[in-house]
Amino acid sequence: MCTNQKHGGGLDRRTFIKGSLVGLIGLPALRFSGGPAMASTQTSKVALIKTDNRKTGVMEALKLFDYAPVSGKQVYIKPNFNTADPTPGSTHNDTLSELVKAVHDQGAKKVQVGDRSGPKPTAEVLAEKGLPDMAKELDFELLNFSELPKGDWMPQNPEGSHWKDGFMFARQALESEYTISTCCLKTHGFGGVFTLSLKLSVGLVPREQMRELHGSPHMRRMIAEINAVYQPELIVLDGIEAFVDKGPMDGPRKTANVFLAGRDRVAVDAVGVAILKELGSNPAIMEAKIFEQEQIKRAAELGLGIGSPDQIEFITADREARLYADKLRSILAEG
Repeated sequence: MCTNQKHGGGLDRRTFIKGSLVGLIGLPALRFSGGPAMASTQTSKVALIKTDNRKTGVMEALKLFDYAPVSGKQVYIKPNFNTADPTPGSTHNDTLSELVKAVHDQGAKKVQVGDRSGPKPTAEVLAEKGLPDMAKELDFELLNFSELPKGDWMPQNPEGSHWKDGFMFARQALESEYTISTCCLKTHGFGGVFTLSLKLSVGLVPREQMRELHGSPHMRRMIAEINAVYQPELIVLDGIEAFVDKGPMDGPRKTANVFLAGRDRVAVDAVGVAILKELGSNPAIMEAKIFEQEQIKRAAELGLGIGSPDQIEFITADREARLYADKLRSILAEG
């Protein structure tokens, strides 16, 4: 699956698909609702690509990471459209479009893209991002979860939840045949500490429940608990640029030039936090051990992923990525 292709430019799509379809025999498409913690000897693979090009980042991430086939499946892609702010404030349109094209090329039966925004109305955010036109051009169904009928919000209450009476969750995401999450690399200045793959799931809960979330001392644990009711088949993190303070809409930026792919939200977020540490971030990131961050710690307790940094296995394709992975391993080991 590895390649020595340089990451500065684009790849020919036909060459990419021909090479990557051979390896699409990895993890089975499991449906998930909590479960036992991973065994202490089990590892989680995270593909790491160093690039400043989003087309290359997406295509190499899909080529490196051994994920379940999408052929014949209805695919739901969960982006970061809390607002329409420039990336990493929101998912870059190039990242989204490359994901949509790739799953179409690999034989997806249908592709859906959907989110719930806030504080701006979701329809305004989607319009500002140009998503209605993109949906027509690339042939995907655009879902506005703010406009879901009441019956499409499904009650969820995982055991031991810090939510007062549980939470509602978008039916389309809960019942998805195949879910891809695509997140950004950034801190969160309103209590979340960071917004990576775990925090992305907040957009699958209705806006009416955000007051409870943001007003709770257990906010970061509650974020993790949302994730207990579903399992993405693939996570793609666009880390070309990062907010290293403030966020999620805006903040001081640094360039990381990295893409990640994985299936374990704990592992992906742990690596994301390690990248923020490597870039130099705020005290909430720099002064806390990665696996003591409440989002990560609670998610590990719920069995959503690994429980220690030595269970992360990096997959890389070139020397630059391998050297960067080595640097991140050291940061992860130190906490």
